[in-house]
Amino acid sequence: MTRAPRPPRLLDVADRAGVSIATASRSLNGVAGVSPAVADRVRQVAESMGFVPNAHARSLAGGQESSVGLIVGEIGDPYFTEIASGVIGIAAESDRLVQICHAEDPETLVAQVRLLRANRVGAIILAGSGMVDPVREAAVEAELASFLASGGRVAAIGRHSLAVDAVLPDNVGAGRAVAEHLLALGHSQVAVLAGPAELNTVADRLDGLLGALGSARVTVTHHPFSREGGVSGARAVLDATPDATAIVALSDVMAIGVLAELRERGIRVPQDVSVTGIDDIAVAAELSPALTTVRLSMTEIGAAALVLADQEPAATLRSEATAVELVVRSSTAAPRNPATTLR
Repeated sequence: MTRAPRPPRLLDVADRAGVSIATASRSLNGVAGVSPAVADRVRQVAESMGFVPNAHARSLAGGQESSVGLIVGEIGDPYFTEIASGVIGIAAESDRLVQICHAEDPETLVAQVRLLRANRVGAIILAGSGMVDPVREAAVEAELASFLASGGRVAAIGRHSLAVDAVLPDNVGAGRAVAEHLLALGHSQVAVLAGPAELNTVADRLDGLLGALGSARVTVTHHPFSREGGVSGARAVLDATPDATAIVALSDVMAIGVLAELRERGIRVPQDVSVTGIDDIAVAAELSPALTTVRLSMTEIGAAALVLADQEPAATLRSEATAVELVVRSSTAAPRNPATTLR
């Protein structure tokens, strides 16, 4: 039996009009901040596609259920801060409040979901990585299933074992893009500073990276996804693998720690060693040297997650894939003279 085509979504309108999701939402809702020409173009595109605005979010604005719960790993991490900005931007279009919670493990995540339910949120966005072991997420899935059964909406960012709609950044592609860049420069001895091995985000970025590096000599160590994790990882690399010509941090925040430790030791980047990150947080371009990284557009990812959660429930789970883009800056170059070693 032929399936009926799905109706166009706000994301589809934004793509065709060549604008962000937030701009598309503002244009269709008559919110200030968009030029008349752009707003008119978006409305014309929406009409031509037969787009019907979702009234659910606006109908919730009269009660406490209009609020949105956003659960992040650490709001101080720019990765999550930028995701939160995207969620808040979309929520503001329908006068909704966003309640932000922290959860660094599944047990805390269950407690935060329960707390948000007690505060009568209408939708929950999970911004932290899923776990490699699905058993770790079983209690979370049960709690979310109960929330969904009561009429709540849920969307996750990243790969989870949870039976919820999801926005899926191309973490495998991000790792692959970094590897291909370093290979093109001539690097064959690479040290990788990964986050916790239990996270799907780490597993996916490593899959892309290691799959593309092929015959290159690679060492992988695991450290916290933080600046401090980057510092400790850099120390481990400098002490154990001084012949590495490139250091790959699987997040920009870790890469900031790497750059700090190298600077402390008087090791030049990229003359002595190249450094890359993944995420392209806002400060990546302002570092010295500016960081080569992979752009994931976290603000857009956060916005897409709430747009997805606002859609009417479907018979099958929905997912939105997001692309990545390699951003080459001054922290990478061809490898130094092989006779030189890190100090």
